[in-house]
Amino acid sequence: MGNQVEKLTHLNYAEVPTSDPNGFDPDDDGPRIGVSYIFSNDDGDDDDHDDRLDHFSSVNRAVNHEEKPFDPQDELECAIYYREECVYERNSGTATHSAESLLNKCRPGDLLEFVATGQYPHWAVYVGDFQVVHLHRAEIKNNFLTDVSQGKKGRIVNGLYRYRALPPEVIVRNALDHVGSRDRELYWRNSECFAAWCRFGKREFKIGGEIRIGKQPYRLKLLFSEKKSHVLEFQSLEDVIMEKRRNDQIGKDAVMQELANHLNATHEIKEEHFVN
Repeated sequence: MGNQVEKLTHLNYAEVPTSDPNGFDPDDDGPRIGVSYIFSNDDGDDDDHDDRLDHFSSVNRAVNHEEKPFDPQDELECAIYYREECVYERNSGTATHSAESLLNKCRPGDLLEFVATGQYPHWAVYVGDFQVVHLHRAEIKNNFLTDVSQGKKGRIVNGLYRYRALPPEVIVRNALDHVGSRDRELYWRNSECFAAWCRFGKREFKIGGEIRIGKQPYRLKLLFSEKKSHVLEFQSLEDVIMEKRRNDQIGKDAVMQELANHLNATHEIKEEHFVN
């Protein structure tokens, strides 16, 4: 993994989740184990920050005039590896579209991501008839796509995760079967984990889907430029997703500055602290 940072403080979790029998995947080789770095910020329900409204309505949809338009150049490229296999990859500059334009592109079972500067990405599953199912404020809801977007740009993100997708009818059923679930009934920590689970059916997306003890089989590679990148290790896919989403929320420049500060650099990230 190159010149990895030697001394990183480990995050202490209030509780250590165990394998989730409800999410058991017969094709999987069992629970995975590990301990995540402090970069994995267990913020509980980060979708409380995704959207500012408690309900969705085209009449009551509010626009924050101080909100900056989404800048693809501030998006941090990254890849997730499980051992040596790349299971997720995102390149910066991917085009976004208005909610109305997305409606002309969506097919049932598609994963959608709505983005805005300074906010966590909000994921949803398109189920047809202009509607999506999504996890919002500790409840799984079925709403019109245009209402869920709240004016944000969005895009179809079926190809980010490299797992084999379930048939569209199964993806839609997975989503609709959980509409109305809330609070203690939820098995997912954020909207991305829920939407990805609907499409791929992998228990790794569920809370406690992997045991966090021992070795760290996941790597998150942050790509700052062609010559600068950095690798972090994690115990579970859930931990990686939480750190990736936090990076999306604060933006590329903030991630670079945070890492520079962590490495005791004052103005720029030094080349010797990165792997190519």
